[in-house]
Amino acid sequence: MARWVTGFGERHGGAEMVLGGGSGAAVADLPGPPDGVTLLGADGATAVLTAWPGEPPTILADVPGWAHGPTDLVLILVRRGGYAVGRAHGADLTAHKSGTRYVQSRTAAGGWSQQRFARRRGNQADELVTAVVGHVVRILGEHVLPAAGANSGGLVLGGDRALAAQVLEDPRLTVLADLPRRSFHDVPDPRLRVLSDVLDRSRGLQITLREPGAG
Repeated sequence: MARWVTGFGERHGGAEMVLGGGSGAAVADLPGPPDGVTLLGADGATAVLTAWPGEPPTILADVPGWAHGPTDLVLILVRRGGYAVGRAHGADLTAHKSGTRYVQSRTAAGGWSQQRFARRRGNQADELVTAVVGHVVRILGEHVLPAAGANSGGLVLGGDRALAAQVLEDPRLTVLADLPRRSFHDVPDPRLRVLSDVLDRSRGLQITLREPGAG
């Protein structure tokens, strides 16, 4: 990351860092969130850096640590075809569980058949959510999150938005509600490999580049 930032400055005649996604006419329309960082090149190029929500770094030297996020993470990936959940410390998965579940797709049938399929689909989704919650509760019991104020950890979600939201509605997972969060909903059916890939993604930056004069 430090090399990339240095290279950005070299390619664009120098660069300065602007907190909060930037301000002013040159950067006001960039997609940077209020807790992001914008690099503004001397030639007008911009790079919006987004990673974990919260207080952004104030100096370039702190950007890699900010991108890495909390040391301890809880990961929850769930789609209609299955799930993968885990705990991570740094770049390593310390506990994980994955499995397959079937939630029926919507049907074009109408009337009584449509209602019957909808009930079946709802029951299958509830069973999937119950299974995921159970595994997360077990993993949290075996690997307790650090106390708030030291490192309260972070949460990584992936897969189906609605199913992930259902998982977090369980009162046994209220400990996760206020954690800083990153979401990756473009993942395939969760497996251990997918869980590892998402962990890698959660430890990196998203960079949105705009070259000088770009519309």
